Amino acid sequence: MKLNGSQIVLEVLKEQEVDTIFGYPGGTILNIFDELYKYGDTFKHILTAHEQAAAHAADGYARATGKVGVCFATSGPGATNLVTGIATAYMDSIPVVAITCNYATSGLGRDSFQEVDICGITMPVTKHNFQVERVEDLADTIRRAFRIAQSGRKGPVLIDIPKDITAAVCDYEKQDKVLPDAPKRPKHSCFERAVELLNNAKKPVIYCGGGAVSSNVGDDLIKFAEKIDCPVVSSLMGLGAFPYEHPLHLGLIGMHGHYQCNKAAHDCDVLIVCGARFSDRVAGNRAQFAPNAEILHIDIDAAEMDKNVPSNYHLRGDLAEMLPELTEAVNKLDHTEWKSEIASFTRPFKQLQIGDYVNPQTLIEKIDAATAEDTIVVTDVGQHQLWAAQFYKFRHPRTLLSSGGLGTMGYSMGAAIGGQMGCPDKTVVMFVGDGGFHMNLAELATMASYNVPVKMFIMNNEVLGMVRQWQKLFYENRFSDTDPHRATDFVKVAEAFGVKGLRINTNDDIDAVLKETFEFQGPVLVDCRISKDSNVLPMIPPGGTHTDIIEEFN
Repeated sequence: MKLNGSQIVLEVLKEQEVDTIFGYPGGTILNIFDELYKYGDTFKHILTAHEQAAAHAADGYARATGKVGVCFATSGPGATNLVTGIATAYMDSIPVVAITCNYATSGLGRDSFQEVDICGITMPVTKHNFQVERVEDLADTIRRAFRIAQSGRKGPVLIDIPKDITAAVCDYEKQDKVLPDAPKRPKHSCFERAVELLNNAKKPVIYCGGGAVSSNVGDDLIKFAEKIDCPVVSSLMGLGAFPYEHPLHLGLIGMHGHYQCNKAAHDCDVLIVCGARFSDRVAGNRAQFAPNAEILHIDIDAAEMDKNVPSNYHLRGDLAEMLPELTEAVNKLDHTEWKSEIASFTRPFKQLQIGDYVNPQTLIEKIDAATAEDTIVVTDVGQHQLWAAQFYKFRHPRTLLSSGGLGTMGYSMGAAIGGQMGCPDKTVVMFVGDGGFHMNLAELATMASYNVPVKMFIMNNEVLGMVRQWQKLFYENRFSDTDPHRATDFVKVAEAFGVKGLRINTNDDIDAVLKETFEFQGPVLVDCRISKDSNVLPMIPPGGTHTDIIEEFN
């Protein structure tokens, strides 16, 4: 049948079983939005207040559901506003397809109104990008984009479509939904060597990263760890892949991780790396990370092998395939002695109570207790992000949405909208600092317009807390521009946007406010009064090891 380019875009999205799109209209993408109007309820389009939030929402949708997130933007500033969200998805390997429209082909390269080379701009932060030159290529280009986004190491793909191509007509033939390419598999000899290594391990540790979430490993990771009786540590991105309260789970590893996790990684004789990349926030001093261990690195991306820390053994492939095969092949092991040794490393940590301010640990633990196991927790970036990682007990995959690699302040509002739209039957809790909230607070309008029932908790210490903490430690208390003296009344701001606003001033307020918050059916913003001197501890300084850990300072 004959369709125009805009119809082809929407028909191919239907093929790919897309149900939700996040975006913002503008001149060059008007043809697509006009067709979107005609498609009625086929798609749920969420109009964000800013294109950056549309990209973050597509990212949050993808993280929460495991499906590809989709966002739309017009040319020029509309397209460039997506870039931070695209880069965030790229750094965390999140499958997103961003569709932008550009000036008509006759005007490209002439500095036409709102023209920008968005393909050139996004080349470093996409798995691939396309500028469509013929309407006849449009359908297959979109299909390729979905395949690329989902194949191997997942990530964002951008498609830029000149406006005249959205109006041009050509033949369209419906096809089946595209499937990801089959992942690579390791050589049998590599697999046999890995099994031998595991069977001979005396002090093994599993280091679990975001790849374990992305690959939908599920219970197979638990079965593997239980068969080899191996303690598990999680990176920030890996939280939820292994149940927090499982006897084998030690907790968070890295700069702000639990001491026993970092000490166990240092002392282990075999480190089994499951979909992780030895980030600087985990490995610190890479030359001294797991110095006593033979390292088995299991990852779908060969580029990660030996990139940051050299590995003795490699298994390139999908964890969802590798772990069941390893579980079947290895012996049933008992590492009781090693687990007892690790237990002696434990250093219980409790967040210091400062005056009558709200204690971050108390607040987060009470929110954890008040919410279901499958609650989706969204964080922005900063101190609150690490407090959530330390004190919220993540029990299931895809329940933590957080910008790990790029560390994008302002991420949380869009991501929370996307996560809630993707999982409407789940509770979504959002933690954000007052600094990050100021960056994208306009998305309160989106929350109110669509009655997105996210429960937002601003950890409000009236400073840029994490940067200020570094200034304390490494810059002799020179608080340069980290105390912005904002006079924002967040409760009034929420109410101005049509969102319920509440406040927690002291620990004594927490229970009553949480009850009111979670009983309310729509979005709620809670301003939580946190001391500016509450620090995220423990902390390993940049480039340090567990022996350099800081457990207290003023």
